[in-house]
Order: sequence, then structure tokens, then C-alpha cells
Amino acid sequence: MSSHRLLRHAIVLAGLVAGSHAHAQSHIVTMAKLDWSTAGHLASEAVRACAAQGYSVTATVVDTTGHQQAVIKGDSVPLQSLSVSYRKAYTAYSYGLAFNMNTTSELIAAKVTGPANGALNTIPEVLFVPGGVTLRRVSDNVVLGGIGVSGAPGGEKDEACAQAAVTKFRADFH
Repeated sequence: MSSHRLLRHAIVLAGLVAGSHAHAQSHIVTMAKLDWSTAGHLASEAVRACAAQGYSVTATVVDTTGHQQAVIKGDSVPLQSLSVSYRKAYTAYSYGLAFNMNTTSELIAAKVTGPANGALNTIPEVLFVPGGVTLRRVSDNVVLGGIGVSGAPGGEKDEACAQAAVTKFRADFH
């Protein structure tokens, strides 16, 4: 083969490879979320913040898929705190994203809990009870997930522990 023809084949081949590579990249979905370590620190800090007040709680962090990313359960919490903390985190994430709010308390106060018949509360993962905080990236407020706490005597106490954890680690949300 002549060098001119070889060069032309190389250029065509390079174009095909580059074209297929660019095409493949268009099928990749990336999403912002916290790493597992930060999620674990958040859950641990929320449990620690409540323990310092004498409350044994469970803290759950959900990622941008709505799945549990980290769960820390206090030493003497009731069984239902596991599912309740998840549901608060899920609600803070999904409805915080949909309505641009930062806590389950804000959602409740804004009456975004759905129709008067409570139809939204029939969705298994949703729970409009104080104790959930939406996690947002520092630079642009993109939602990164949610944290929910359950087990303190009152949702407002749960939410205060969740918020304390978020405040402590918010600088890491970049």
C-alpha cells in the first residue's frame, strides 16, 4: 500500500474510532451525589448529636437514586425508627427536589403534602413528618440526596439533629 493510501485509511479509521467514542459518551449518565464516606459521617454525626441530648436515634442518608447510602442505628432505638428515618430522608430528597425546599418541616408548612385525603402519604417511601433534611451541593444548590432521623421524642428534635450534621459537613458538599 502506498503511504498516501495508508495515511488515508488511518485518517478514516481514526474518524470512526473518534465517532464511536463520542457516540458512546452520549449514552453515559452521571449524577451528583455524596461519596459513601461523607454520607457515613453525616449519619454518624446526626446520631451523635441526638445522643448528646439523651436521644437514641437512627439516621439514614439517601443518594440521588433515593436508595439508602448510609444508615447508623443508635444503641436502643425502636425497630420502626429504621424505616421511618429512611422515609424522612426519601421525602426530604424527592420532595425537596420537586418543591425546592430544605426540610420535611418546610414541606409540611407549605402544605405540599398533597390533597386533603392524604393520597401522597399512601406512597410507601413518603412520610410528611419533621426529621428530614435535603442535601444540596454548596456551589449551586443541586440536590445530592437527603438525611432523615427518627427516634427522638418529636420530629422537630429529629430534624435538629439532622440539621446539625448537615451544618457540620456542608462544606464537604462540593
